[in-house]
Amino acid sequence: MAQGNRISAFVLSSILVFSFLLIISMAESRILGTAGFFAKSTPECDEVVGAASGDTCFTIAQSFNLTAASFDAINPNLNCTALFVGQWLCVAGSV
Repeated sequence: MAQGNRISAFVLSSILVFSFLLIISMAESRILGTAGFFAKSTPECDEVVGAASGDTCFTIAQSFNLTAASFDAINPNLNCTALFVGQWLCVAGSV
């Protein structure tokens, strides 16, 4: 009977220690900013241009010597099929 109590106490204390370490690990990752280690970085825009009538993502990227991939990277939430006049588009920046 005492052997069973000792084993269950060991299991319970092991679970508590593991839970404590897990909580500390999660808190540290938030503080250090490593929680989103695999998340995409937020692009930083250095220069913007307003869309004019008839502009497309392709023509704007071409006029600023950008590849389609780099233009898309610095404008991640842009819907190129729904551009509107005056919409700000990033034409120089980093990811």
